[in-house]
Amino acid sequence: ERPLAARHPWIYRDRLPPHDLPTGSWVRVVAGAASGYGLVDRSSPIGVRLFAFEAAPDDAFWGAAVRAAVARRAELAAAGHTAYRLVHGEGDGLPGLIADRYGRFVVVQPHTAALEPYLPQVARALRRATGAKGVIVRRDAGIETLVGEPPPPEETVVENGLRFLANLREGQKTGLFLDHREHRAAVRELAGGLEVLNLFAYVGGFSVHALAGGAATATDVDRAEPALRDARRNVALNGLDGDRHRTVAADVFAYLDAGADAPGYDLTILDPPSLARSKAGRGRALAAYRRLNAGAARTVRSGGLLVTASCTAQIAPDAFRGAVRDGLRDAGVRGRLLEEGGHAPDHPLRPAFPEGRYLKVLRFRIER
Repeated sequence: ERPLAARHPWIYRDRLPPHDLPTGSWVRVVAGAASGYGLVDRSSPIGVRLFAFEAAPDDAFWGAAVRAAVARRAELAAAGHTAYRLVHGEGDGLPGLIADRYGRFVVVQPHTAALEPYLPQVARALRRATGAKGVIVRRDAGIETLVGEPPPPEETVVENGLRFLANLREGQKTGLFLDHREHRAAVRELAGGLEVLNLFAYVGGFSVHALAGGAATATDVDRAEPALRDARRNVALNGLDGDRHRTVAADVFAYLDAGADAPGYDLTILDPPSLARSKAGRGRALAAYRRLNAGAARTVRSGGLLVTASCTAQIAPDAFRGAVRDGLRDAGVRGRLLEEGGHAPDHPLRPAFPEGRYLKVLRFRIER
């Protein structure tokens, strides 16, 4: 009753009475004086995701919810960004639904099978609200065009006045990592004259911003050579000096353990992928963060900066800070915490849903 009264959007399956309702069924959940309306998912530990609390959703629900979410992003569109999140699941009152804009196209990702019957309505609402040329859904098996035209192999988008190639068919996430837009802008402001190391670089978003901000050099390290190829292309796309940009195809753990570049940088950015899929993986993830941050700290010259991030939802902010602290101690350095960041404005959070906070970003001054 307590989380339902607080409007938490999830009801775990083990809290529900036995039932044989099929996935995608609308239900009213009642506990004491609290109630809510949601969709059943028989295949997930989250047995019901709640979409409304005052009245049952009607045929106009999807269109109204999508229009409201798109309207919340009006400032991003007005600022000239053409890649940003349009719908952020629980944060926009549409649990389990992600929708991202990439220029002329919108990419949808459902995180519950319960949404599948409603995706055509969602897609039509997204196209009406954005004027997109096409709306596609990405699943493990590939992409499907829900409405309009399929996207080309690549779409060029603009972030903070810089251009990037987005692969909407095969790229990570829905094409790019959109949640670091403000953090990349901050790196651009910090990078003037610095030698920058970008770990888990993917397509070089942080490095492009650093070079645009006047970095002396930027080095991208990632295990995926296709991603590094696109990083080089993104540097060229923005007319930046390719001679100041270096790419290294390597496993970041092994690269840091080798310690060849320590300490050789003024600014190191550490942004690994999620390191735990469930609570059972927390211990291994924290050990990995400790190891990675120790290695990353060793690459930073005394007086330099370490920007370190975690996108692992299973790791709480306090636990992440503790793992980084232990890593700095292992590296034999002192770190002065200068700033702590989190979600971008288009990735909103709700106080009743602390599980939604996945992104943690810390900026340290490293002292030896």
